[in-house]
Amino acid sequence: MSCSRKRTAGDAATCCTRCRRVDGARGPLVLSPADADHLVVNVSIEAGSLFDLNVPNGFRYRQDFITSDEEAVLADEIAHLEFSTFEMRGVVARRRVAFFGRSYDTNGTSTLPFPAFLIPLRAKIATWASVDADAFAMSLIIEYPPGAPIGWHRDAPQYDLVAGVSLLSSCRIKFRPYVRPNTSAPAQARRLTTHAITLERRSAYLMTGESRNVYEHHIPAVAAQRYSITFRTLRA
Repeated sequence: MSCSRKRTAGDAATCCTRCRRVDGARGPLVLSPADADHLVVNVSIEAGSLFDLNVPNGFRYRQDFITSDEEAVLADEIAHLEFSTFEMRGVVARRRVAFFGRSYDTNGTSTLPFPAFLIPLRAKIATWASVDADAFAMSLIIEYPPGAPIGWHRDAPQYDLVAGVSLLSSCRIKFRPYVRPNTSAPAQARRLTTHAITLERRSAYLMTGESRNVYEHHIPAVAAQRYSITFRTLRA
């Protein structure tokens, strides 16, 4: 590889005149044969589209964000947490949750403080997101047993940037344009998936901009046990 400043796609940077920015790109990346070996791509590859990261604008993704050893330590700590059931629209979900810092309560009800084992991961995510670690006011850990999904939703409005890390297994996350309930928009408009990506084990994502505010997302039933660690900043 000839470029002395090579970077991964997750770095969202142009390393020289021949390399292209691909982080958060919406269209296919077109490379000449001479360029093809010049770019280090660090994303989940969509079937039939070698270099296209099929996500909304504002969504950033990085594989191998944490090491196997870091994952093992996190999973061991999480296994000792006391999880709670989660109810949405009167239905008890199959996944279980543990909130830290804040919850989804619109009154900003405080919960347990951040445990020590989450602090290094929060700092690492904050560096990637270019925000102060303390800006992440809330953390949510979700335990997904095999077969557990999460339905279509847009995150709670009091939160802004959303960051997440996947442990133990991968999952698929799908996006479609958000339509506010009780609007006159055709119902079918809410049912079409427009983007999708596999969140690999030990990967991380950032959901900002359009991906956070214009789209809603959904995770189909997972095949194997999975932990999700998410961090959220408050809106100004």
